[in-house]
Amino acid sequence: MKTFQKQIALKPKSRGFHLVTSEIEDQFPEIGEIQQGIFQAFIKHTSAGLTINENADPTVREDFESHINKMVPENQPYYHHTFEGSDDMPAHIKASLMGTSVQIPVTNGRLNLGTWQGIYLCEHRNYGGSRKLVLTLMGS
Repeated sequence: MKTFQKQIALKPKSRGFHLVTSEIEDQFPEIGEIQQGIFQAFIKHTSAGLTINENADPTVREDFESHINKMVPENQPYYHHTFEGSDDMPAHIKASLMGTSVQIPVTNGRLNLGTWQGIYLCEHRNYGGSRKLVLTLMGS
């Protein structure tokens, strides 16, 4: 059994849902060394998340952003954590809803995603900056 772990930084993204599958794969070529195993990506932030969804039609990502903003609006009078800006507390809630990690099987040196699946960075801040991920890979 082989184990690899690496911290990477994603390029800064604007607020929204962004496909980052290729960016992750490019920074973690060790995936190619595993015939059968499991890959995990964990984001080290509390105002951004990770999820897996549609990788072909960009309107899906736009709809995610529109819907989550309606679910968790900014400038609510009951928010107490407001000193970092109006997008900060909603970003924390959204990140908890989306989650901090994804796990994907690895088969024959590739992430075994479905035909229409990709890894999303869910950026909930207007100016989130570069996001750090810890990537872990185990298998043989």
